[in-house]
Amino acid sequence: MLKINRRKFCAIATGAAASIAAGLRTSAAAAADHPFQLRYALASCLYGDMKLDEILPQLSRAGAECLDLWPSPHGNQREAIDELGVDKFRELLSRYDVRLGLTTRYDLGPFGLDEELRHVAKLGGNLVVTGSNRAKGLSAAETKSVVREFVRKMSPHVAVAEKCGVTIAIENHVRTLIDSPDSLKYLAEFSPSTRLGIAMAPYHLPQDAKLLADLIESLGPNLVHFYAWQYGCGCTKKMPKEKELEQLPGRGKLSFRPLLEALRRIEYRGFTEIFMHTTPRGLPIRDSAAEVTDEINRARKYLEDCLR
Repeated sequence: MLKINRRKFCAIATGAAASIAAGLRTSAAAAADHPFQLRYALASCLYGDMKLDEILPQLSRAGAECLDLWPSPHGNQREAIDELGVDKFRELLSRYDVRLGLTTRYDLGPFGLDEELRHVAKLGGNLVVTGSNRAKGLSAAETKSVVREFVRKMSPHVAVAEKCGVTIAIENHVRTLIDSPDSLKYLAEFSPSTRLGIAMAPYHLPQDAKLLADLIESLGPNLVHFYAWQYGCGCTKKMPKEKELEQLPGRGKLSFRPLLEALRRIEYRGFTEIFMHTTPRGLPIRDSAAEVTDEINRARKYLEDCLR
């Protein structure tokens, strides 16, 4: 047996403690040098049916890294790139020095994404958002079982996503299978691949900041897209513009501070999308492209202030 006298033991312990302290100081310094920041994607539908030539110059003004293309009835920009063709769309992106990050394709559904995944990959994107199939009135036990089956049915489409290097993100949407905190947790639990993740929309969940923050932490790395979007006064009926805008961060009652702190704790690296819907769909949230961007920047300032 190796024997160490007291003096030598104390020296070793002191050295170990010093090494640990130095490591902690280094980690703290690294964290200070690289503070947590949100990475923004810009939803084309916020601009209604405006042309891509009007929208693309707004990305840099809105602090966005990339574009999220939406199809009709929310916008018509996804259809526009089919009309332009891949080469001309790439030229358009190059002209404005922007890139495509994702498309949102509720119209295709979760089992109809294969061609879209391939197309997004060709255009340099890495994410497609969609919803789950319709479901309602399930018990907790039934929900877990049906989510497991949903994930199994997604397997061939996840295989395509893996081959393309594109992630499928399932948004929690009212009256669908994935619409509750528990169903989101089950999806995270059963997902077999990093290419099947979650796009979390607080709008469709209880407007309880602690519940939402806890949910973010429980989803962890399965959370791949985050909508900075609250319920406000809803988006299913016509109302005065100032009421409609309460879906945006900083305008409605929901505090995003606990949610952003939770994103910080899980070291979230996906995109954040400042978001709302107009009623009827397809209208810009403000009258001009510049005014839309100003509204986005108002919400973005609020989010950034929450992180300070």
